[in-house]
Amino acid sequence: MAEKKNTSYPKEKINILFLENISDAAIQQFSNAGYSSIKKLAGALNENELIKELKNVHILGIRSKTTITDRVLQSAPKLQAIGCFCIGVNQVDVKAATKHGVAVFNAPYSNTRSVAELVIGSSIMLVRKIIDKNKFAHDGFWMKDAKGSHELRGKTLGIIGYGNIGSQVSVLAEALGMKVVFYDVETKLPLGNAMDSKNLKELLGQSDVVTIHVPELPSTKNLINRNNLKQFKKGAVLINYARGEVVDINALKSALESGHLGGAAIDVFPVEPEKNGDAFKTPLQGLSNVLLTPHIGGSTQEAQNNIGIDVSAKLFHYLEKGISTGSHSIPALALPPQEGAHRILHIHENVPGVMSQINATLSKNKINILAQYLKTNEEIGYVVLDIDKGISKSALELLKKVKHSIKVRILY
Repeated sequence: MAEKKNTSYPKEKINILFLENISDAAIQQFSNAGYSSIKKLAGALNENELIKELKNVHILGIRSKTTITDRVLQSAPKLQAIGCFCIGVNQVDVKAATKHGVAVFNAPYSNTRSVAELVIGSSIMLVRKIIDKNKFAHDGFWMKDAKGSHELRGKTLGIIGYGNIGSQVSVLAEALGMKVVFYDVETKLPLGNAMDSKNLKELLGQSDVVTIHVPELPSTKNLINRNNLKQFKKGAVLINYARGEVVDINALKSALESGHLGGAAIDVFPVEPEKNGDAFKTPLQGLSNVLLTPHIGGSTQEAQNNIGIDVSAKLFHYLEKGISTGSHSIPALALPPQEGAHRILHIHENVPGVMSQINATLSKNKINILAQYLKTNEEIGYVVLDIDKGISKSALELLKKVKHSIKVRILY
């Protein structure tokens, strides 16, 4: 729980908007901390709806279906931070958020276990041909045979992307007796007995099950395509719980229909519906050896609860202490509280002379700086100033007039 620390702006006047049915754990965290102006909506909003809703919002919470554009950010002058209650931040124009001085946080680790467990469960379903057996049983046919069904023990699992999720999958797979190989563009320390493959081709050629755990980047679009699908072992299965653009769906369909691949589990798609109940189409529908799920890799009660707590904590730290650790848009600063002082946050364009102007302005007006912290990235600078209590309002107005200022606020 966040500290019930007084802020210069009354907590009951800080407007918080949560979209996409964010976990009640997040709402409880904010309520317990004294924030009462909280609005929760079940679905995502389009650009025009966001512009209308965000005019007086200070904190926004979203998941993966809400797109935050530069136009949206331009229309939200009071917005201080966006909490992405999910793994990624690709739904936010981070460059625009940086330009507007809006902190963007996410929860990169909180649902890793949920995804890893589902990868293992889907692997078992595919290699045991459970999808076919389930359909026959529901259709009223008794099909008890072992043809084409296998154990995972002794098989090779190939992991593309050995990050937080990939490494957890690695540990679970070894516990089941699998051999694990992985490929990552960065050097990673293997866990257990996992082996680092020299390249993607080597991994694909020896894996019975291939699972993908990479971000959505220009370099990962169609990472699995018509050419390298030919490099898979005959009968291997593919699992994609990463991003929809990573796999060429039409090429995958051809590999499945030809029998070269033995099956696939796909949870993410190039184009996904905006809300529950919307129509959904994919070329993979109707294939008996394909397990399709609606982007639920991290959708467990435990994961959503953990995400709610994690992102809320980051928002509290930023809102109440000025700590920006974990932000994708504001330079990372972690700083101790300063007793007997008021704290002012100043976000500005990263151009020469701003700090000199800040210090000269305060010095000229005989405003004493008790402590000062600065961190910059390529585009903006983030400075925290602790000053004498008696003159904080004057300092705030002076700092707003500093050239190249983006956002200025008194923290406490």
